[in-house]
Amino acid sequence: MKEIFKKTGLVSIIEALIFLILGIILVWKPDEVVNFISTILGIIFIIAGIYKIASYFVAKGNNEFYNYDLVYGIMAIIIGIIIMVYINIIGSAFRIIIGIWIIYTSLVRLNSAIKIKKLGSKVWIYSLAIAMLIFLCGLYVVINSGAIVATIGTIMIIYAIMDIIEDIIIMKNLKELIS
Repeated sequence: MKEIFKKTGLVSIIEALIFLILGIILVWKPDEVVNFISTILGIIFIIAGIYKIASYFVAKGNNEFYNYDLVYGIMAIIIGIIIMVYINIIGSAFRIIIGIWIIYTSLVRLNSAIKIKKLGSKVWIYSLAIAMLIFLCGLYVVINSGAIVATIGTIMIIYAIMDIIEDIIIMKNLKELIS
């Protein structure tokens, strides 16, 4: 059981470090990140569209009645172009996805705090406080449509640091939690 807690804690720390790095990049170069994500996403849709259109013409000789590859391909290309042209939409979607992920992890932390309390450990209060702070950060990112990418990056950095602190506290108190 102790090994499971350690592995889970290490995975959580790795996830937090990834968020920390992404947060630093978002604070450092916010516009470039949004442009990069939009361009990559647009290119992926366009390539998928070209592939589907090519598939349609290759399979056309097979008289496939339910082959919608041509329509799918055209729509994918249009979506790819729209994504690349309307970069602001990507920024908003990115903000909402990151906010929802932060809220989700806070709820997981809240659940862990409740379980730790049931074990009779005093560490649960720290986990609860951190879960509440993480939840507020996530809620801010989702609700605040004016949250610019750099602000999201700052919140991701704060979240990652709180996440790492909580993981270290729990990992240091594993003996108390398991016994």
